[in-house]
Amino acid sequence: MKSKFIIASLLLAGACVTVNAQEKNKYYTEKASDNIYVGLGIGGMSVINDGFNTPTMNANITIGKHITTVWGVRGQFGGFWQSLDNQDNGYHRYCKKFGEINLDATLNLINLFGGYNPNRAFNLYVFGGPTMNLSRAVSTDLTITQDGKQSAAYAEDGAKARFGATAGLGLSYDINKKWAVNLEGRFGVTPSIFGDASDCRKAEATARLNIGVAYTFGGKKFVRASNVDEDALNAEINKYRSELAQAQADLANAKNALANAKPVTKEVVKEVEVAGPRAIFFKIGSARLDDYGKVNIELAAKILKANPDKKYKVAGYADKATGSASWNQKLSEKRAQVVYDALIAQGVDKDQLELVGFGGTANMFGKNFLNRVVILE
Repeated sequence: MKSKFIIASLLLAGACVTVNAQEKNKYYTEKASDNIYVGLGIGGMSVINDGFNTPTMNANITIGKHITTVWGVRGQFGGFWQSLDNQDNGYHRYCKKFGEINLDATLNLINLFGGYNPNRAFNLYVFGGPTMNLSRAVSTDLTITQDGKQSAAYAEDGAKARFGATAGLGLSYDINKKWAVNLEGRFGVTPSIFGDASDCRKAEATARLNIGVAYTFGGKKFVRASNVDEDALNAEINKYRSELAQAQADLANAKNALANAKPVTKEVVKEVEVAGPRAIFFKIGSARLDDYGKVNIELAAKILKANPDKKYKVAGYADKATGSASWNQKLSEKRAQVVYDALIAQGVDKDQLELVGFGGTANMFGKNFLNRVVILE
């Protein structure tokens, strides 16, 4: 029962470890340091305010990680200039430096819908998240002339952070496991870095198009997980749980039964076979053992040897109805000697035996021929 309990425990533990080690995805990342990459990008951007404004140069630096074959995260630092022109307030072709930080979640559309293929070169992905841009604040000095006309003077104050959100679409091509080139378009909305000079001061849209290169440290590393039939595995775990519960119940019952059991004392009787009187019969006038007599002596010898502390008398007899008294005495002694010698030959200790001849006897067993005997007793 104890072995059953241990086996069920091990099977349950092994099954649970197997389930926890596997993922639903066919590929997973083994180490936290795997699939970390850096990238550089360059391109152009435009403020979208009364249409697209004059494009300006834009560049970025990226650091990120592919968490799975589908999802990832990254941080992107970029900037250079933004240009605002043709505003109704007379703010014409003003180009302003700025910087931005984008925090993106990335979603690989091809791996999401088509599954991961380590030999696939092209990947289409979307990204998006919060953004923050930094630039000098713009203040407006509004002057009204005597003829009622307004004139505005714009000046830059200290740096100011503005928060918004961006999203975009990217296409990448893997040159090898480490290097890739990409093309990305990003659309964002934040308060305008041009302040009151912009018609969209509180929410100004921008668009960027960049081409870049990315390097993955150690190369992309996704390990293939074994395909697991979770339903079948869960069913097997439930079976082991049931067996384990039954084994625990059986073990508890056995312990209770053992604790409540009363000691039982059994009297052990050892049976010792002791030789009773044995009779070896002879033919008339003969002291020669026949086959029946030899078998009888062999059986007797085994019992005598099993009881070495017992002593036995080898008594010879003759038939009084035949022969003289002296002849019968000698014949009885000779018969006793033959049996004695046969027992010694079977390994019986001679100290256990006493040899005696009683001569001729009458009616010892009711018939004369039964008096021609050696009795071992």
